[in-house]
Amino acid sequence: MKALVLREYNLFVHEEVPTPRRGGDEVLIRVKACAICGSDVHGMDGSSGRRIPPVIMGHEAAGVIEESGPGVEGFKPGDRVTFDSTIFCGKCYFCRRGQINLCDNRRVLGVSCGDYRLDGAFAEFVAVPAHILFPVPDRVTFEQAAMVEPLSVALHALGRSPAALGDSAVVVGAGMIGLLIIQLLRAAGRGPIIAVDMVDAKLEMARKFGADAALRSDRDDVVKETLALTGGRGADAAFEVVGMTPTTQLALASVRKGGSITLVGNIKPMVEAPLQSAVLRQITLHGSCASAGEYPTCLNLIASGKVDVDSFISAVAPLSEGASWFKRLYAAEPGLLKVILKP
Repeated sequence: MKALVLREYNLFVHEEVPTPRRGGDEVLIRVKACAICGSDVHGMDGSSGRRIPPVIMGHEAAGVIEESGPGVEGFKPGDRVTFDSTIFCGKCYFCRRGQINLCDNRRVLGVSCGDYRLDGAFAEFVAVPAHILFPVPDRVTFEQAAMVEPLSVALHALGRSPAALGDSAVVVGAGMIGLLIIQLLRAAGRGPIIAVDMVDAKLEMARKFGADAALRSDRDDVVKETLALTGGRGADAAFEVVGMTPTTQLALASVRKGGSITLVGNIKPMVEAPLQSAVLRQITLHGSCASAGEYPTCLNLIASGKVDVDSFISAVAPLSEGASWFKRLYAAEPGLLKVILKP
């Protein structure tokens, strides 16, 4: 089969590789669409330490079952499916509690690190365990199904944030996950919703997706504006979707006493936070990692039109052109959000 292989850092080769062998409890999927994730872009230069060459990346994908192992139930060849990016064991303490994203034996497709190597879906075929499969509704395209993984991250973050109908929220970082959170907040009846970023184009999209206010953190007084929109109290909740000290501090400063902050972004491994402010104002911090079973809900949200994922898709291109699209994403080309590759 043909695959896009990271042969060495910053060097992709579209080449012939062996078709993966499926196990008895696995399916072989003919990939129809695979999106380039930001973690793939960060991984191509070695900075993340989680894409050690050679490796086939890709974990945001959908396709058709080509073969099904004898131990597989509920799925058959010809079924349209997508799959979780996380392969969980189903047996450890956390899996038994339903916290599959915290599995002790967790592995991620398309990741090659010190602990394991697992080729992903930038290829004609990929083999995955049947227990991470989800059927794709007829009304959902393969390209839309490839967007379920980032949507599930946003929905999981929303679930980590305690809130009531009408509660206000600040979303710091209007990248794709932040914009998906804004859509979900609006669908959940939350408001006012305040988007914060430094890029006008992203803030325009935030307004399109339901933000009541869109603030430039390098120009506007975000805390003052947030207080004005929330009766002088501050937002009930904040979502930090960047992962840096300034944005984390801004999220903390924007919430009311007794409010909550959900930490989604993790660009930096360490940030500084105002401890006394968090303690004296009794702020609750929630970490949010990946997703934990939100795929079916996400597929339904897309199928019903309640969440728009099409607006994020900047380009759909052949897998053979993947190397050039990675370079454009790595260079942060303006206006380029999500690129989907098709084998």
